[in-house]
Amino acid sequence: MRRIFNEHVAEGFAAYPETPVSEEAMRFLLSQTLESLAVAAETADGSLLGFGFLRPYQPVEAFAHTTQITIFLDAQHTRAGIGSEILRYLELRARRCGIAKVLAHVSSRNAPSLAFHRKQGYIECGRLPEIGRKFGELFDVVWMVKTL
Repeated sequence: MRRIFNEHVAEGFAAYPETPVSEEAMRFLLSQTLESLAVAAETADGSLLGFGFLRPYQPVEAFAHTTQITIFLDAQHTRAGIGSEILRYLELRARRCGIAKVLAHVSSRNAPSLAFHRKQGYIECGRLPEIGRKFGELFDVVWMVKTL
């Protein structure tokens, strides 16, 4: 998972850090995952194609029906339906857990992810202009939401 995440760190705006993350940082990110709401896509020989997970939007009762989604794919396996399958699986599991809203935050400089989420029924619900900077370039954080 760290390899895939760090590929996105190095190559563009899908992951926000500018430098590769350590194993410890990756473990921390994964520790925020909601119980049983994570999935990995693998080949028959066990090679990782991508992963996704849900985590609480806020860890308070008022937002118990809302979650935040994260999906990362190996760069060589995008546009093959893997992201859609991961998303469908996580949304199905979320529904079973009583989650009604799924949030995604995406860099404004990540056009493929914005298009993917729109295609999957997510709508833009907020934009924080120029709050991010990576590789010396400012970007917006675009919040998207889907009602399950």
